[in-house]
Amino acid sequence: MSSLYFDNSATTRIKPEVLEAMMPYLKLEYGNPSSMYTIGRSAKRAIENARINVANLINANPNEIYFTSCGSESDNTALKGIAYKNREKGNHIIISKIEHPAILNSCKALEREGFEITYLNVDEEGFVDLNQLETSIKNNTILISIMFANNEIGTIEPIKSISKIAHNKGIIFHTDAVQACGNIPIDVKELEIDMLSLSGHKIYGPKGIGALYVKNGIEFESLINGGHQEKGKRAGTENVAEIVGLGKASVIAKQGLNTHIRYLSMLRDYYVSEIERRIPNIVINGPRNKWGLDNSLIAKNKTLNQNYLQRLPGNANFSFLDIEGNTLLLKLDQMGISASSASACSSGNPEPSHVLTAIGREEATAKSALRITFGEDNTIDDVNYLINCIEKIILETNK
Repeated sequence: MSSLYFDNSATTRIKPEVLEAMMPYLKLEYGNPSSMYTIGRSAKRAIENARINVANLINANPNEIYFTSCGSESDNTALKGIAYKNREKGNHIIISKIEHPAILNSCKALEREGFEITYLNVDEEGFVDLNQLETSIKNNTILISIMFANNEIGTIEPIKSISKIAHNKGIIFHTDAVQACGNIPIDVKELEIDMLSLSGHKIYGPKGIGALYVKNGIEFESLINGGHQEKGKRAGTENVAEIVGLGKASVIAKQGLNTHIRYLSMLRDYYVSEIERRIPNIVINGPRNKWGLDNSLIAKNKTLNQNYLQRLPGNANFSFLDIEGNTLLLKLDQMGISASSASACSSGNPEPSHVLTAIGREEATAKSALRITFGEDNTIDDVNYLINCIEKIILETNK
């Protein structure tokens, strides 16, 4: 039985070109980037070239990119780094109720240290309540962190509106863009983003590598102390091969972004239309509106107007009310299909998804969710097989 993969929000397959770019730094180019001799200097140049490539993906300056081990470390560094650096200015942080566990659990840790956290509500499609955001700001608010795009339901937040609200009050704005980077255009300058987290394995790069963008002029405390690496903000010998891999994946993502968006949105919209046509008793989770691309914006590779873009192109999340989600997942797995019911970081948690609960889903509805996230390797034939399998499982369940 062939295996079909529909869980690209959890991780993506590393591209052959990325692996090829990494291999020299796993074999011959093994020098320590801090060393002065030839192979050390070569490793250092490779890191700096990768820094340029990652910066270009989000229109940042290379010296604003800090390499980390993953998106979760980037999130931890952003929240705790700003909190500790600005403790004398204030202790209040604002996030949403549907953030990734790396944000939620970082804030819980900060609460135990005396910081105050406001958790913003979202509406039934997952959009942050901007009015609540404005009224939640206090004199001691030091940071607002709202994810760019949700990992479960694909909702793309109104980032520019949020950044303006933050900056009107002189507050630093961070966004977890792990799901957004490589899937939609991002321009940190246009969107006035102060800090941004991204991860390699979400953009067809290797696992174990991420990056944190920090706008020049913003100071933060380092979480890993030791040597001088990453401008003294993250000690430890750099993971050269994976940094190179992230850089190569960033180049490929930027160059192929228009095609990527159109192809994934086509697969997603076909899947959604067929599921709604063929399977009863379902609820879609996340923004209802269709893709509605403004092709002139796509052609310019600029940040998409929020009026045209509200959901990640490859994301589809339905609750199939006639079957429990984990049961559906197991039956699909037996048919050679990999999918998920929530984020990979929440797997094994018996509680319903905090994202689906936050958008108002009852427990039974939340526990019947199936998240499908398409990737560049998927085909229409794959999608048809997926739909046929879901239909067959539902019919057999209702016999």
